[in-house]
Amino acid sequence: MNPGTPELSGQDLSGQGVVVTGAGRGIGAALARAFAAAGARVVVNDLDAAAAAAVAKECGGVAAPGDAAGEQGVAALVAQAREALGEIDVWCANAGVAPTGGADAPAAAWALAWEVNVLAHVRAADLLLPRWLERGSGRFVATVSAAGLLTSLGSAPYAVSKHGALAFAEWLAATYRHRGLRVHAVCPQGVRTDMLSSTGAMGEILLAPTAIEAEEVAGAVLAGLRDERFLILPHPEVAEYYTHRATDPDRWLGGMNKLQRALEKGGAA
Repeated sequence: MNPGTPELSGQDLSGQGVVVTGAGRGIGAALARAFAAAGARVVVNDLDAAAAAAVAKECGGVAAPGDAAGEQGVAALVAQAREALGEIDVWCANAGVAPTGGADAPAAAWALAWEVNVLAHVRAADLLLPRWLERGSGRFVATVSAAGLLTSLGSAPYAVSKHGALAFAEWLAATYRHRGLRVHAVCPQGVRTDMLSSTGAMGEILLAPTAIEAEEVAGAVLAGLRDERFLILPHPEVAEYYTHRATDPDRWLGGMNKLQRALEKGGAA
């Protein structure tokens, strides 16, 4: 059992078939290890075939390298996972991208963020729902990020697409909960991964001071499944920020703009 990975009691994962996308490193790799440690049978997906194979070997899972966002890639992954697992009980839509920029970001960056951070979830759910609804059970775990609840200074494509990922997860839960579908939105702030490193000075100032390890996120996910919580917040303080945003948006936006001005003054923007 990895540090930060609690045993499940309310939700037994023993023998469950779990797919984790973007699992070659970071949060995805930690999720794959945590699910395997809890007794699940895991399919490890990543664009990096060598990374997927290494994590799969480590956790006794099956490597399924390839695209987890495009229509053909998602269909191929679902088919391969079903062949390996028989049934897919839990789908972790974890793969994500974080292009920088604002309204001036290249069209390709906006398209990629939408494709990977939102449409990958939609396409997977489209293929998984018929069987899940027929049998009356299934779990969809979306790695959304606190950016989906709040925003992400420095990256409009990331903030907007993560809001979309949260909206889709909410829609799934509201529409199919009574038919046995359980949906979980994982919303951490900074996590010590390659993605955080790639954000440069902005990420160092905004996220690094409170960043946690990927294993802590995985532990929070298993606890969230155990407690049947939709919103999983590895950084508990995000709940307070989210409340401020909802109840006093003008004040919250003013605070965020103040932070933006401080970042620009400090040369991080």
